[in-house]
Amino acid sequence: MFIQTESTPNPATLKFLPGQSVMEMGTADFPSADTADKSPLAKRLFAVQGVTGVFFGNDFVTVTKADTVEWDHIKPSLLGAIMEHYQSGDPVIEGDQVQNSGHAEHTGEDSEIVGQIKELLDTRVRPAVAQDGGDITFHGFDRGIVYLHMQGACAGCPSSTLTLKMGIENLLRHYIPEVVEVRPVAV
Repeated sequence: MFIQTESTPNPATLKFLPGQSVMEMGTADFPSADTADKSPLAKRLFAVQGVTGVFFGNDFVTVTKADTVEWDHIKPSLLGAIMEHYQSGDPVIEGDQVQNSGHAEHTGEDSEIVGQIKELLDTRVRPAVAQDGGDITFHGFDRGIVYLHMQGACAGCPSSTLTLKMGIENLLRHYIPEVVEVRPVAV
C-alpha cells in the first residue's frame, strides 16, 4: 500500500491519500480524541502523540497536530497507523453510518434561500475545500447572515477567514442577494 501525503493551506494539518475510499459518502470530523470512539482509524491516529484532530473525506484523511510537534517526528507513525488500519480489515467507522449532507436542517420562511445556499456550497465550495483536506457545512441562516462550520484542514487554518470573507461570502452574495454576511461557527 502506498499512501501519498499533501500539505494543506493549514500548516498544522496534513492530508493523507491512502489510494482507496475512506468514506463512502459524506465526511466525518473528530475534533478531539474523545469523539473518536466509533472509529477504529481515528482511534489509531489519536494514539500518535501530538495529534489534535482527525477528519475523513471521500478519499483522504487529514490529521491536525499540536504546535509543539514537528511533522518529521510524527508523520512515519501516522503513515504506519493508516497502513495498519487498512491491513486490519476494520471499518473506518463502526456501526451504521447515517449518511447526510453534513448541513444543518433549516425550515421556515427562508427555506428556499437556504436551499440555494446549500446548493452553492455543495457544487462550488465543498469540492474546492476538499482539495485542501477540509469541508465547510451550512449551520444556519438568520437575517441575511449565513453561519458555516469549518472542518478538517479548514478548522483553524490561518487563511480560513480570507476564504470565508473574500471567497464564500462574495460567491453567495453574488448569487443570492438576501445574503449580507458569512460567519464561522464552532460546533
